[in-house]
Amino acid sequence: MMAYSEFQDGNRSGGGKGAGLASGTLARWLGSGKLPGLLLAALIAGAAFGLHRLPGLGMFSPLILAILLGMAFHNLIGTPAAARDGVGFAMRPVLRAGIVLLGLQLTVQQVLAVGGTGVVIILATLLGTFAFTTWLGRRLGVAAGLTQLIAAGSSICGASAVIATNTVTRARDEDVAYAVACVTVFGSLSMVLMPLAGGAMGMGAQAYGLWTGASIHEVAQVVAAAYARGAEAGEFGTIAKLTRVMMLAPMVLTLGYASARRIRRKGGPAATTAAPIPWFVLGFVGMVLLASTGWVPAGTEPATTAATQFLLATALAAMGLETDIRKLTAAGLRPALLGAGAWVFVSAFSLALVTLLA
Repeated sequence: MMAYSEFQDGNRSGGGKGAGLASGTLARWLGSGKLPGLLLAALIAGAAFGLHRLPGLGMFSPLILAILLGMAFHNLIGTPAAARDGVGFAMRPVLRAGIVLLGLQLTVQQVLAVGGTGVVIILATLLGTFAFTTWLGRRLGVAAGLTQLIAAGSSICGASAVIATNTVTRARDEDVAYAVACVTVFGSLSMVLMPLAGGAMGMGAQAYGLWTGASIHEVAQVVAAAYARGAEAGEFGTIAKLTRVMMLAPMVLTLGYASARRIRRKGGPAATTAAPIPWFVLGFVGMVLLASTGWVPAGTEPATTAATQFLLATALAAMGLETDIRKLTAAGLRPALLGAGAWVFVSAFSLALVTLLA
């Protein structure tokens, strides 16, 4: 690695204006204190990928393992003060980069493969689950920010939706961890119970695949549950789930717009702050459109998928490094009841729609 003085020399000679600007930016970044925390979060993310390969842990995505490892490190060892800036960097720019890259895993053609009825079922399930969870959260007295995180994770795509939604809800790190825990526990229950229920009800491959894709929280959980009843069910369930993931962008943009309106309506100093509209989500949409053109070489898919997962795992590891278990447990059982209610609703509501329409 070049020394800081060498970067400065590059700014003054030889590399051209663009190279000088890039090297100067990198030099300032390395000197800003972000590297220790970012490296710590990345190492925890790497350990999560390693644990994911172990027998019995493959059912949990590296994203979930990353936040659990980060929490364990913070609460057992303690996050060093020198890592604070880098952890914050991982929770914001790194997270947003991962969400943008996530768009390369989706295409418009996948939505078309689900069919009009399938898209209606997925969209109705998403909206119904989000609305029901928001209503139940108010009834249970759960904080609005945590309620929105659990609603997003249950209705869209698990941990990825939780961390994307938090860019506009700006909830506590403990709320993020609680929401991720909810989608992990109840999504895992679906992964075990749905193959048994689908067999008992004699569901066809496409109907069963659509049910899993429209209701189970995490992509990895959908794949495990759907393929448990054959390749056709597995492929259809995966496509249905990815169609649901594509709805992350409009959902987060809508929440951001609503949050911006609340800020402006309150007036005072808060009205002059930047509205939390997650414009990086437009990058996500752009990547979806790019992937849909067929211009992205197929050989790059493993690399882009791995990079996306690693960036998101690094962001979740950073959130774990900021999460105090004492504050998490202080929330009590009401958020857990909310997560359970959202799980029951999304499972039953989507099954009813699939039975009636598909």
